[in-house]
Amino acid sequence: MRVLLAGATGVIGRELLPLLRKAGHHVTALARGSARDVDADAVVAADLLDAPGLAAAVAAARPEVVVHQVTALRPASGDTRWEVFERTAHVRRVGTANLVDAARAAGARRIVAQSIAFATTPSGDPVLGEDAPLFVDAPDATWAMTVQAVAELERLVLAADDLAPIVLRYGSLYGQYTLYDASGAIGQAVHLGRLPLVGDGAGLTSFLHVRDAALAAASAVEHAATGVFNIVDDEPAPAHAWLPGYAELLGAPEPKRVPVDLGERLLGWYGAFQQTRQRGASNAKARAEFGWRPTVPSWQDGVCQALSEVSR
Repeated sequence: MRVLLAGATGVIGRELLPLLRKAGHHVTALARGSARDVDADAVVAADLLDAPGLAAAVAAARPEVVVHQVTALRPASGDTRWEVFERTAHVRRVGTANLVDAARAAGARRIVAQSIAFATTPSGDPVLGEDAPLFVDAPDATWAMTVQAVAELERLVLAADDLAPIVLRYGSLYGQYTLYDASGAIGQAVHLGRLPLVGDGAGLTSFLHVRDAALAAASAVEHAATGVFNIVDDEPAPAHAWLPGYAELLGAPEPKRVPVDLGERLLGWYGAFQQTRQRGASNAKARAEFGWRPTVPSWQDGVCQALSEVSR
C-alpha cells in the first residue's frame, strides 16, 4: 500500500518507518523541513499548520493510508514549558483538522492517529478502559489545555468515517530518544537524584516501549479495526514501584520522599499528579478487537533491555 507517514522523524516515526517498508509498503515521509537522512521511498515537505501546502504535499504522495504521528514537543531555544505545550495543542487541533481534510482530498481510505492513554479523569477504577472520560477540566491550565487538544484530535479523526479512522492512545513511552531514556530528561533527573517520590506514590503509569508503539501503528495500517484503542503494556506501575526500581537499574540514589505540596512545587502539578492520582490504562480492547499485544509486557523488562542496548 501507499502510506504517508506524518512525523517520520519523531520518536515513534523513526521506529515505524522501517517497519512499514519491511512490510512492503511504499512510504512517503512527510517532514516540516529538510529530511535528507530519512530512508523512505519518497519525502515531501509540509507543515501541518499550512493547509494549502499540506494538501499539495499529501496529494502528491497519493496515499491509501495516512499515519499521523506529529507533535511539537521538541523545545526550541528559549521556549517556556507553556509555549511547548501550547504549540503541540495547536498542532493537535488545527494540524489534525488540516491533515484529515488533506487525506480526504487525496483519496486516502484510512487514517491512523496517535493520542495518549494517560489523559483520563482520575475517578473510578485504578485501571481504566477507552470509555473513561478525559480530564478536560483538570485544575492545571497546561494539562487542561493538553487534554482538551487531545479530545479535539480524537473527535476530528473519529468523525472522518469515510477514512476508516483508528486512534492509538499510547502509554508513557520509554526507550531510545524518549524522556525515560537513560540520557533523556527523566532518566537524567533520576540518575542525579533530582526526581523525588511524591506522597504515597500510588499514582499509576501505563508504560509502553517505543518499539511496541511503532508495531501497533504498523499493524493499524493493515488492520480493519476502527475506533480508540489503548496501546500500553500489561502492568500499570505505581510510582512507589517504578521510580525506585528505575533508580536502582540506573545505579542512582534512592529517590527522596516528599509531601504532595512540595512535590507540586518541585515537579509542577502534572509531575505530582502522575505519582499520586493518575489512573492506569487497560489494553484489553486492543488485544480483543485489534489483535495487538505488547512484546515487552512489563516496564521492568523493557527498561533493563533498553539499558543493556545503550551499554553495548
